Amino acid sequence: MLLIPAIDLKDGACVRLRQGRMAESTVFSTDPVAMAIHWKEQGGRRLHIVDLDGAFAGEPKNAALIGAMVAAMGDVPVQVGGGIRSAEIIDAYLDVGVSAVIVGTKAIEDPEFLASMAHKYPGQVILGLDARGGVAATQGWDKDSGIQALDLARQAGQLPIAGIVYTDIDRDGMMEGLNVTATLGIAQAANVPVIASGGVTNMQDLQVLKEAFAPQSELLLGAITGRAIYEGTLDVAQGQEFLDQKS
Repeated sequence: MLLIPAIDLKDGACVRLRQGRMAESTVFSTDPVAMAIHWKEQGGRRLHIVDLDGAFAGEPKNAALIGAMVAAMGDVPVQVGGGIRSAEIIDAYLDVGVSAVIVGTKAIEDPEFLASMAHKYPGQVILGLDARGGVAATQGWDKDSGIQALDLARQAGQLPIAGIVYTDIDRDGMMEGLNVTATLGIAQAANVPVIASGGVTNMQDLQVLKEAFAPQSELLLGAITGRAIYEGTLDVAQGQEFLDQKS
């Protein structure tokens, strides 16, 4: 299980939002490449990047910056989401060394697109499943899809995807802990590895998550953390060391 540092990009800076609201952003760094290197030096074994501008625009807005960040990470895998809604965009990201692309809005609005990309790039496409009250949201979390997240997870689990990033929007950036029950439910419904996101605040959150998945540890790829590591309530190296310990 991996503790995955997150870098969200807005206007070329590294920011964190609260519940996905662009109006409630906090700038933590104006040098995202340096921040990526920092998390690598802190022991991060995977990096999560979201192009927030791209998520709202429907197309990448920070692609060149992300390419520089991927290069700086060297052999550390990088997963990228935000505005990935065409085969050409996926091709471009994979060409610059991105390990896996996260497809959210397009996957939900056009299931055939997710299926075709998953088969074209097995193990390199991740479903980005963001939910509010159990219902999937799209368009940068701005729109309610009306579709139950569990139903989408079951459908995606039939495809050769790398996994699912599941985010409880109500907890994202709020430092209130993960929705562990919902995350486990998504993993069991899809029967593919899940990356938990939204609310990871401290070591206790990691312990609760680890314990919940203990009987089915193969279904938990890791947990994404953002605001907690920027504000100092969670240490990347210590968190990863804890997750490496056998239950």
